[in-house]
Order: sequence, then C-alpha cells, then structure tokens
Amino acid sequence: MTLRRFRLAGLFLAFATLATPASGQTDPSFLLTATAKNFDSYFPSYLANGYFSTMTSVRGTEGNMAYMVAFMDYKPGDIARPAAIPGWSEIDYNPGGGWLNSTRISPQIFTGYAQTLNLHDATLTTRYRFAYANKTTDVQVITFVSQAANHLAATQLSITPQFDGSVQLTFPIRLWSEHQPRFPIGSMTGDQMIAAVIASGQTLDNKPVPTPDRAAVWYPGYTRVLDSDGDTRTLTLWLDGRAEHGLDMAEAAAIELPPGLQVEKTTLEKGPYKLSLNITARVQKGKTYTFTKYLAASRQNWGGDAKADVALAEAARTTGFDALLAAHRAAWHTLWQSDIVVDGDPKVQQALHSDLYYLLSNTTVGTAWPMGACALTPGYAGHAFWDSDSWVFPALLLLHPNRAKPIVMFRDRTLAPARARAKQYGARGAMYPWEADPETGVDYTPHFAYGVFREIHVNADIAIAQWQYYLATGDSAWLKQDGWPVIEQIARFWTSRVIWNKARDRYEILHVTSPDEAYDDVPNDSFTNAAAQKALRIAVQAAQVVGAKPDPRWAEIAAKMYIPFDTAAQRHLDFDKSVPHDKITWMGSSLAWLMYPNLDLPMSPQVRRNDFDFQLHELKVHGDDPNEMMMVMLAVAAAELGDAKAAGYWIERNLVGFLKPPFNVRTETVANNAGYLLATSAGFVQSFVYGLSGLRIDDKGLDPAYPPVLPPTWKSVTLKHLSFRGKRYDITLARDASGKVVLTRTAE
Repeated sequence: MTLRRFRLAGLFLAFATLATPASGQTDPSFLLTATAKNFDSYFPSYLANGYFSTMTSVRGTEGNMAYMVAFMDYKPGDIARPAAIPGWSEIDYNPGGGWLNSTRISPQIFTGYAQTLNLHDATLTTRYRFAYANKTTDVQVITFVSQAANHLAATQLSITPQFDGSVQLTFPIRLWSEHQPRFPIGSMTGDQMIAAVIASGQTLDNKPVPTPDRAAVWYPGYTRVLDSDGDTRTLTLWLDGRAEHGLDMAEAAAIELPPGLQVEKTTLEKGPYKLSLNITARVQKGKTYTFTKYLAASRQNWGGDAKADVALAEAARTTGFDALLAAHRAAWHTLWQSDIVVDGDPKVQQALHSDLYYLLSNTTVGTAWPMGACALTPGYAGHAFWDSDSWVFPALLLLHPNRAKPIVMFRDRTLAPARARAKQYGARGAMYPWEADPETGVDYTPHFAYGVFREIHVNADIAIAQWQYYLATGDSAWLKQDGWPVIEQIARFWTSRVIWNKARDRYEILHVTSPDEAYDDVPNDSFTNAAAQKALRIAVQAAQVVGAKPDPRWAEIAAKMYIPFDTAAQRHLDFDKSVPHDKITWMGSSLAWLMYPNLDLPMSPQVRRNDFDFQLHELKVHGDDPNEMMMVMLAVAAAELGDAKAAGYWIERNLVGFLKPPFNVRTETVANNAGYLLATSAGFVQSFVYGLSGLRIDDKGLDPAYPPVLPPTWKSVTLKHLSFRGKRYDITLARDASGKVVLTRTAE
C-alpha cells in the first residue's frame, strides 16, 4: 500500500472553520428513537459517510460489523462480496458484576432506555441506566462517522457509577473470522444453492424481524489482518489488513481517557479475533467519566497505511471530540439545505428524511465509486445494479448533483470490462453486467441467477442516466470526455442486439428477461424495447453536442422499434402477445415501469390510464407481496394521471410494513427482511421530485411535463435548494385561492 502524506494541519483547520454549533431544537421529523419496546424487534441501522460505516446495536457499545466502499473479497469460486472490515465502534464496561456487552438485554437491566438516530446530525445517541449485580451506572454513548473528514469516526462513552470502586473498560478492534459456511456461488445452480443452504442448517425463507433475509447467501467477505499492534503508553491501536484476494486496508484507534482518572492498570490484548487496550480504574459515586475512541480508516487507493492512520487518529484526539462532532454536524447541516418539506403529513415527512439520510450516508464526492444495492452492507453482495442508474441517480441529481456524479463516472471508468463482456456474448459496443463489482466493474452475477444475463435493459438505463447528467448540468466538456464514450458504445450494443423483422417492417429484441423477472426469456419486452429506443435517440443527440457523426442506423432503429401494443384494449402489453401473461410475481405486471420518470414513454392520456388500470388489476390477480418499487411507480403514475387521491394513497401505502422499526430501515417487501435497499429509498424520494411535481429533465430544461398534484389533506410540498444548470431553486407545490395546485419556482 502506498503511504500518502496527509495534510493534518489543513485538515483540522477545516474542522475549526466548519465547527458551527447547532442552534435551537431539532425538528422531530429528523429524530428516530428506540425504546425498550424495540428490544425484541430491533432492526439495525448504520452510521456511514459514503466511505466506511458501522452498524448500530441496542447497547450502543457492541462490536458491530463495518464495511468500506467497494472493498471486496474475491475468494475463488465465490462471487465478489463486501469484506467486513475490523469492527471499530466497540467499548465494553464492567462495573464488577459482569460485562455490559455480555449482559442480556432486558428492561429491568437497561432501565430508562432510549437510543436516538438523529438524521439531521447523523449521530447515534444511547442512554440508559445499567443495573446489574447490585450495581448501577448511568450510561451515555455517542457515535458518528465523520462527514467533514471522511477517514475519521468516533464513539464516546460516558459513565456515571452509583458506587465507589474499581471498574474495567476495554477498547477493542474486532478481527472477524471468515464466515462459514462459504458456498461456491460463482458456479452453483439455484437447486444446488437451495440444497447447500438447507444442508448447512439455514433456510432462504423470509425471517421474522430483526433477522435479515438471505443471510445464507449475502454473507460478508473476509479481511485478513496482516499485522497489528498497540501501545499502552500512547493509548493507540493499529492494524494492516487485506481483503481475501483483494485490496489492502488499515485502521487505527486512539483512546482518550477522562482527566484525572485514577488508572490502576493498562494492558494490551492481542489475539486472533481481538486487538484491545484494557484499563482498570477507580471511580467515585455520582461522578461522570467520559472515554472517547477515535478511529481512522483507509483502503488501497484511498488513504494510507496503519502508520498514517495512527497519525490521523492521534490528531483527531488532539482536536477533541466536541470539535470533530461540530464539524461533522455542520457538514450534514449543509447537506440538509437541500431537502423535501411536506406540510400536512408528519409520517411522510419523517420517512422522507430517513430515506434522504440513507442515500446521503452512502454518497461520495469526486470519486467513480457506485453505491451498492444495499448500501454499505453485504445485501445483494454490494454489487452495482441498474438501481444505481435508474433509481438512486435521479433521486440525487437535482438535490445533490456532485453526489450523483460518481454513479455515472463509475460506468465511464468500467467501460473496458463492459466492452469485453459484449464480445463475450457476441455483441458489439458495451454490455454492462446485471451485477457489477463496484471496484472493477466486472460481472459477478451469481451463477444461480444466470437468467438475468438477459435482463439487458440495464444498458439503456445507464445511457439514460449519462444523458440526464448532461441535461441537468449542461457540462458539455464532461459529456465529450466521460459521458459520450459510454452512450456511443451502448448505442453500438443495441445496434448489434436488435433483429430486423422484414415482414413486419420493425426492429425487435428477442430473448430478454423482463423487469418482472419471472418472465426470463421473452421476445420484445416493452420496457426493454422502449428503453433501448430512448438510448438510441440519446446517442443521436449526444453526437450532435460533442461534434461526432452519429451512426444513421441509430435513428432508423429507434423509429422502427417494436413496442407491443393491444389495439383493441388500447394499452401496452408487457411483452409480445405470443407469451402468456399468467405468472404470479412480485409485480403482477411491468406496465407501470413504462411511466417511470427516467423512461416516461410518450403515450396518450387514455393509454396511460388503461396501462395503469391493467397494472392495478394484475397486481391483485397475479401479484404476490409487491415490492416497494411497485408502490413508487404507482404513486408516480397516479400523479401523471392527475389523480391526487390515488397518488397520496400509494405514497402512504409505501409506509406500511416496509419501514422496519426503530430506524425506518426499508425492506424490499413487507414480508421479507432484505433491508437497506437504496433503490427503495430513492424511489420514495422520486415520488416527490418527479411524481407530485410533474417535473422532467429534458431538452427544454427542468420541464413541467405534467400538472402538479397534492394529496387532498396536504397543504404543500417544497423541493428546497434544487440544483439545475448551475442555478439553485426552491420549487413549491401549493393550492391557490381557487384550490388549484400550482407550482412556484423561486431562484436563489
């Protein structure tokens, strides 16, 4: 690992500049609080800054799993998966009768319990009285992962013992063992996968809260610790590690003890699963003692090694917890200047804030890393799906364009493997994989999901996102250097993938997997064909902007692309009518996808209504446990139809069962616990930015393509601090004196 010099003086000067204390009371829509009633159903959240994370836990002090951006395990035979980095947030405490983190969770032992995830400050604060073995201690824990200095995090434990005597504290870094069993997912069929999971004593069935679903498949990868040590004199710990067959990483911790603490003993503990500084100290009844653990983390191509991280952690300790926290809060408060404010529905407002928190917690700036489907967790193996381009990217584009940009830059950075993959499948141009490794862009779709190699609409979704970025920013230099190469090679792919049907005078795309994935080998999926058509038209436009000569076939193919349509019913078909539409699926139908903002296939109001009605019918007849994406599309489609009541219904429906307590962690469906899916948070945000507002990013600008709507009981919705082509706007939807909903745009 190359050691990079860190400009520590400049770094902490920036802290001083940013450190503006928060004033006033936090809006309750930013506060999510767990109480003792959540002990049995606690679905963990996470703290993250886009670069690394830690999961949350009930006590606030446990050793939690942690992950780092695009830091992957590449064990042969398996798929690439996020390597869990050593757990850094743990502090343990023993007042003499037992260790805090080993004591069973109960309201009688953890009295007066409250844990608050402050979305505005991105902090987790836990308070309770630890009453065990005839000794009680008041406990407060505060943890954050810095948004102001992205290599840093801190956790602070304050204890107020209600006794005099000796106590023990440990400040470990947890060195996780390799997950067992590990399956050769890179080569296993679906039946083999199910058999292996059952043989291991696990299941793939939906689990009760708070157990995550599919943990047997989406287990974390392994980080092997290569070297570790600590110093009892400087109260520091450090390690260098490497993901299995992957990249290097490092961590370091610096411990700060309370002034005047009477330390009796300090020891260093080194073992195969734990590196820790352990302290025994005397405490006095009623006195508060505050201990702080400063953490610095890095990985290959992002930061230095353990030595550099020690310097960062020690400098953080010199700066102090309060200044670090103030800088972190100030950075988050700047992010929250772009917001969506709902007047009329507190539950919707809180859901919006939690969804924006989860999106922002996983964004980077100035990089070319995408966001894993399930954020900085092992869900869906941390791979980049079309979720990044069609769901997350549009949600961020107007609110935080600099945080949306890495998504499109990732596709530019990984154009070479996409071109190699096209050759592998006998196509030309670039063929991006359904599941791309976030570091390399290489295809790591599990073998048992091999059918999705035909879900090629991802290639159109990527081109659409590239063009949206150009339209929203007007950055023609970026388009020429970064966006155009992607758009051009995707257009070449579609040119090679279509089939000319001479008898019907049209272009067709055969052997594809529909977005409704149970239909995994169909001709002329409507969403795929419509998206390909749009990608080809984008290529023609982009060529004109950058001064390139477009292939004349692009316009010809787009003009004659076949999109299945039932003339008698005056609605679209999901795919060619030769395929029976009779399966029970999550979605029932994919017609609502034709109305989704990034595609928004042009159609008459009557056809749009007929498509929507058919979608609702099929959801009842052929739908089973619909996913959140469907709730979003129905809300957007209803808004496009001007049906404010229905739009409000589907927005409210998106809150029922999908948000797992206590921290609004979204799960894929109501019945399953596949959590942290960023596409679902992003979709909910899009319901407002593009759904209720009727706005579209197109050649005319930020265009009101549909009249705005408001659910009947709401007073207004404000899209705050939107960014479009270098200008900032506040856009408000509210009723005028006659009761009509109008859109007002105010330039800042």
